[in-house]
Amino acid sequence: MSAKEASTELHRCLTAWDLTLLGIGAIIGAGIFVLTGIAAATQAGPAVIFSYILAGLAAGFSAFAYAELAASIGGCGSAYGYAFVGLGQFAAWVIGWDLLLEYGTNVATICIGWSGYVQNILSAFGFTLPHQLTNDPFDGGIVNLPAVIIILLLAKVLSAGMKESSKFNNVMVYVKLAIIGFFIVLGGMHFNAVNWHPFVPFGFQGVVNGASLIFFAYIGFDAVSTAGDETINPNRSLPIGIIASLVICTLIYVIFAAVLTGLVHYSTLNNSAPVATALFQTGHPLAAEIISLGAIAGLTTTILAMYYGLTRVYVAMSRDHLLPKKIAAINPRTRTPQRLIWAMAILVSFMAGFVPITQMASLVNIGTLAAFIAVSASVIILRYTKPDMPRPFKTPFSPLIPTLGIVMCCYLMYSLPRTAWMGFWIWTLTGLVIYFSYSRLVAKKIRRTLLAI
Repeated sequence: MSAKEASTELHRCLTAWDLTLLGIGAIIGAGIFVLTGIAAATQAGPAVIFSYILAGLAAGFSAFAYAELAASIGGCGSAYGYAFVGLGQFAAWVIGWDLLLEYGTNVATICIGWSGYVQNILSAFGFTLPHQLTNDPFDGGIVNLPAVIIILLLAKVLSAGMKESSKFNNVMVYVKLAIIGFFIVLGGMHFNAVNWHPFVPFGFQGVVNGASLIFFAYIGFDAVSTAGDETINPNRSLPIGIIASLVICTLIYVIFAAVLTGLVHYSTLNNSAPVATALFQTGHPLAAEIISLGAIAGLTTTILAMYYGLTRVYVAMSRDHLLPKKIAAINPRTRTPQRLIWAMAILVSFMAGFVPITQMASLVNIGTLAAFIAVSASVIILRYTKPDMPRPFKTPFSPLIPTLGIVMCCYLMYSLPRTAWMGFWIWTLTGLVIYFSYSRLVAKKIRRTLLAI
């Protein structure tokens, strides 16, 4: 590789610890600070603990498949790249296109949540932002300015370089974990077992529905797999980062949910800030403000990780000529796709600032579950089609584990609302139009040109 080519490659600078913290930063965010309370109040009650375990198992089966393919295939395309090798170009396009939806809507939605927490903190200190600058036009405002500002600030962070972004993420994750630990200790001191009665108020189906809702919380380890081209030792570090972050976060979610539902009755948690609400109810207003700061840190790292994943999936698809390649060019100084980062910042900030986004958690979930199914299927298929492919990490008990992953993800998809399926099919059909009218033709033309040389 020439010096010029090397300067336009992504920078390999991430360790297994960096990847684990990237995964924790992505996984622990809106799920722990928002969805835990909503799922408990509307779906599962205190048995939301089992919802997290069920969702964690479904994600865990898929995580093993991700770990195997990340170590064997690598790259920055995540499920898109693995599907390309295991299922072919067409299936890979569908998965990649759905990943762009998953990451893009996820980032925009969490930016709006971040804006809400910032407004709460400012209000606590006597500052109130104008309604016109904190709401989109459909809600009587002009623009949700804090949501726009955070995505532009994180675009600046990502543009600076991956090592700098990783350092920023690591610090924010440490802050977030410290504040979560503070809540668990404080909430545990005021735990009241009476609040756990009834423990399963909505029955087993409620537990399943709760798992479908909070699965949103587990998609972050997918972002770890997009770091293949920026990892120092990807064959070893990627499996460690994927599996370690998922195990650590599942334990944190279960303990956090147990403490929250024991602190107050689950029926009072159906709001956008359930943790702060619970602390206010139990006479801890200062602690509620501290938790709000933790929520801001948590949501910031989640936005950063999802934003990072969005750009890297696009880079992978552009390398295969399925999306315009010029926009994903790597800056030789920072070794990041700066042009792409800012293009996505403009698109996502428009969504977060001007568009009311509802029921996005379900839409993100369905795209993620489809990606998990494709990755698990790819592991099974590649064991037969490429049995001699080097596999530094192997999924244990294959094909049983990948099959269980497929079955559980299908079951969770079945439990999602009709609106999620409608949005999913509309986006997928749009992608098919682009694929058959542009992507497939361009990729075929370039392959013919290369063969003729």
